[in-house]
Amino acid sequence: MRLSTRIALWAAAVVPLLVVLAGLLLLPLVGRDLRHQQDAGLNDRAAAVLPSVRALVAADSKGRPKAEQNQQRKVLDAALDAGVRVAAEDGTVLLSVGPQPADAAVLPAAPGGPATVREQGTAWRVLTVRVGATGTGAGGGTLWVMAPAGQADRQTAAVRRRVLLVALIAAPVSALIGFVVAERATVPLRRLSRRAATLDPAAPVAPAASVGPGGPSGPDGPGGAHGTDADAGGGAGAPAGHGFVAERTGTTEVDELSAALALLLSRYDEQARRTAQALDTARSFSSAASHELRTPMMSLRTNLDVLAAHPDLPAADRAEIVAELRDDHTRLLDLLTALSTLARGDLVQLDAFRSVDLAELTEAEAAEAGRRHPRAAFTVHAPGEVRVFGWEPGLRIMLANLLGNAAVHGRDGRQPARVTVRLAAEAGWALLTVDDRGPGVAPAEREAVFGRFHRRRDSPGSGLGLTLVAQQAALHRGTVRITTPPGGSGCRLEVRLPLPRPDAPTVELPARRDWITAPGR
Repeated sequence: MRLSTRIALWAAAVVPLLVVLAGLLLLPLVGRDLRHQQDAGLNDRAAAVLPSVRALVAADSKGRPKAEQNQQRKVLDAALDAGVRVAAEDGTVLLSVGPQPADAAVLPAAPGGPATVREQGTAWRVLTVRVGATGTGAGGGTLWVMAPAGQADRQTAAVRRRVLLVALIAAPVSALIGFVVAERATVPLRRLSRRAATLDPAAPVAPAASVGPGGPSGPDGPGGAHGTDADAGGGAGAPAGHGFVAERTGTTEVDELSAALALLLSRYDEQARRTAQALDTARSFSSAASHELRTPMMSLRTNLDVLAAHPDLPAADRAEIVAELRDDHTRLLDLLTALSTLARGDLVQLDAFRSVDLAELTEAEAAEAGRRHPRAAFTVHAPGEVRVFGWEPGLRIMLANLLGNAAVHGRDGRQPARVTVRLAAEAGWALLTVDDRGPGVAPAEREAVFGRFHRRRDSPGSGLGLTLVAQQAALHRGTVRITTPPGGSGCRLEVRLPLPRPDAPTVELPARRDWITAPGR
């Protein structure tokens, strides 16, 4: 049953019931007011005829018939529609005019307020007044002013019939009004239902737009991850990936439902994006690992076949083959670790980010690099504290690969590498530079070195170290580039990361994170 029909039926049932209940409360009040009005009329009639009644009683007590007749006419003129009965002191009825009970009916003898007298199924309201012919009360009598009590009852019954008539009329009228009002009120709901019904779950999900302080930007730019995050409680009017926009209708309940539906679809699309991204990452990881592991695995197989085919191999040759096996094993382990780390960076979520002291992290990683490369010399120049909003494991990965790259490729001839690390905060950015005295990188190759599996012929690494650096820089809304140190020789890797700003909008991760899935990276 439609909501408008339900509302119409409820209105048709409730409104007449309310009318009847109001009538039940109103009828006793109306009856009481009518009786009070009738009693006031009796008092007014008694006051009007009382002077003539006194004169009538006095004329009767003195035996003056003509005067008595004159007073009777005056009483009749003043009685109007009320019944009047006058009795002498001895009970003799002197005057009986207007509607009243039969003479045999017993009327109240004691004066007081109006009382009800029933006679043959008919009720009368009777007001009793003691009348004195003189100031001393001698030759007195009794005055009764009366009227049918059923008049008030008839008026009350008429009111009751009108209440029932109004209740009967109110049923269809309230149903019609309720239906019209409900139809109008549910128009936004029907519009919302039609729009929601047109959504296709199989349709491709559009990525959420990312807007930085200076406008839209790509994932690698400084503002690439600065905007409104859907997971951080995106607004009710934010567009969902399926194209559903919560429009305001002016009806609070409908607006709340529309906003909840838009938020639900936005979260659904976000989860769908995450799932698709995780599947793509897993497929790319498998593909890249199988492709890159083919060569070292073949080398391992060849060396193992040699050892198996020549059990009497000289000790020197056997030691050389075993050393090659260890190198291949190390290369395999490094490659798998780097690919796993790259995939981890593609799948990290915003809730893993927090305030990190980059200066403390840089000093700790420099000390760790010194332990891993004991022949290299590391010098760190950093202020007391430089805080960024970042993913601490990712920043450690970036620093470890920056320092490891400088330690391996920063040697000057046969001299061990001397690496200088500087960290400073300037113009809203944290500037990190890593200088070495190695051969450097030709300007034509400086962009290519950040691609996956790009390495020199003599490089012992997996070719993913600087790719991880570029990935983490982009993930933290920063940039990385290769330049030449001020001395003119060697290599400088320069990383810029944005510093937190109080006036900045909510942080969002880059819309595109495909460092392991994109074939060209």
